[in-house]
Amino acid sequence: MPEPVETTSPDGVDYGWVMQTTFVATILVGAPVVVLLSTAATLPTWADRVEFAIRVGAPVWLVTSIVVFAYAKRKQT
Repeated sequence: MPEPVETTSPDGVDYGWVMQTTFVATILVGAPVVVLLSTAATLPTWADRVEFAIRVGAPVWLVTSIVVFAYAKRKQT
């Protein structure tokens, strides 16, 4: 049986949880936001659609990640 791997958390925040929660929350919140905003935009080609999704999705992901990290930092034991 292999020896257990030691882990450290100098900030007290579980970054794995933060990344997983950010991923799920971004999909749950970001997808509807992109869809709602895309109804007002003219997106004739797939390239336009991809560019639009990236331009709208990136800020949604960034805001979500900051909020999730702040929550984890505040709720740490």
